[in-house]
Amino acid sequence: MNKIKIGIAGYGNLGKSVELGIRHNKDMELIGIFTRRDPSALKIITEGVQAYHFDQAANMKDKIDVMILCGGSMADLPEQGPYFAGMFNTVDGFDTHAKIAEYFKAVDKKALESGKVCMVSCGWDPGMFSINRVYADAILPEGGTYTFWGKGISQGHSDAIRRVKGVKDGKQYTIPLDDAIEAVKRGDMPELSARQKHKRVCYIVAEEGADRKQIEHDIVTMPNYFSDYDTEVYFITEEELKKNHSGLPHGGLVIRFGKTGLNLENNHTIEYKLVLDSNPDLTANVLLAFARAAYRLSNEGISGAKTVVDIPPAYLSDKSAEELRELFI
Repeated sequence: MNKIKIGIAGYGNLGKSVELGIRHNKDMELIGIFTRRDPSALKIITEGVQAYHFDQAANMKDKIDVMILCGGSMADLPEQGPYFAGMFNTVDGFDTHAKIAEYFKAVDKKALESGKVCMVSCGWDPGMFSINRVYADAILPEGGTYTFWGKGISQGHSDAIRRVKGVKDGKQYTIPLDDAIEAVKRGDMPELSARQKHKRVCYIVAEEGADRKQIEHDIVTMPNYFSDYDTEVYFITEEELKKNHSGLPHGGLVIRFGKTGLNLENNHTIEYKLVLDSNPDLTANVLLAFARAAYRLSNEGISGAKTVVDIPPAYLSDKSAEELRELFI
């Protein structure tokens, strides 16, 4: 069996989870890890795999089938997505919902020029939740769809707060509001703002001498991340952060409440739920499934940017069509 040759761009929590995930996908092999840091400083788990600087990626275009981009959505991927799309089939988890259309267009341009397939926004939300929102909306056209995240640690939002001036380290929890979930499940069909559905809680380790009031202001007013939510900011020690916030759990719900019948007298609820011990591990495995799809589409001569809703489910699986029909249909 010809294995799909994978490269990893970025070696933080997500990149390390992708490396581990490849071990459980027998049709894939890791070729190299690319970093903006000193490659010699990386401690790679996979025997025989080397680390390279981003600048060396262009020399390996013929050795990698799919490059998985593991940078942050706030500052990394807007630059790295189009850059790598000019050389490789790529998969990323870009998750700034308000900017997906803009990001898609930038990646699509480079992917069409290079003849590559680039899967964008392929985490669990956007990603798996996106697919379920589309399915539920198609099945119940009369109704409303609601998405709740958490309680859990958001990788993207945690990355965003760590980029604030004066922040040494930090974690951000997204917490759904119980009253909102209960109203949706009752079938009230409420119109809910972002602030009415979730709150955000940040635990910050400040640099010595940093202006804490300014840090709090910069966080709670940050557009696309915190300005639309009630956000609580707590300053703690580095030891407290490690002791009480070292894990990376997350999860969430997509709920579609709909009506059918001559007079819309029949009520229906479709619910999709995720409970995650490790946000990066689950995200990594979603990226790997869509790397398989990107590889197959590329072999069919397809090019351009794609999202999760463009991909047939069979393209994600390592099983044959016959096996899928026998096991899951």
